[in-house]
Amino acid sequence: MQINTATLAEQPFLKGLSEPLLEMLAKEAMPVEFKTGEEIFSEGGLANRFYLICSGKIELKSPTDSEHEPVVVETIGAGSVLGWSWLFPPYYWHFDACAVTPVKAIFLYGTRLREECKTNHELGYELMLRVSEVVIERLQATRRRMIGQGNSLLLPI
Repeated sequence: MQINTATLAEQPFLKGLSEPLLEMLAKEAMPVEFKTGEEIFSEGGLANRFYLICSGKIELKSPTDSEHEPVVVETIGAGSVLGWSWLFPPYYWHFDACAVTPVKAIFLYGTRLREECKTNHELGYELMLRVSEVVIERLQATRRRMIGQGNSLLLPI
């Protein structure tokens, strides 16, 4: 089953994207589901995709040494985008991602989009702008959590 442009246009990450770009993305978009506890990707794996989360919750974890449990970096849900490592060399995941509830999402094959961005500069600009906004938002959220935990290390953003 293919995802249509109207469904993509409703996703917060793609709001305001032009119809031609939505049509191009729709050709690459597929629905996907994850069960509770299912691994979506793991740190060090090849980053070649990203997801627009429609429902459910996902934990991003940072693995630690073998004696300690991974640290939960963030929990994301509906309306979020998961995965931006496909856009930045060396194209490997920097965290683990695991479904903590059943998840419905839209899968986009990042490697193909990255190649398309090389020739379609409008698409490249729009995706880079949107991913940058997500990165900044998540860094600020991390900073707020650190301050809330009484951590004296403040991230200058």
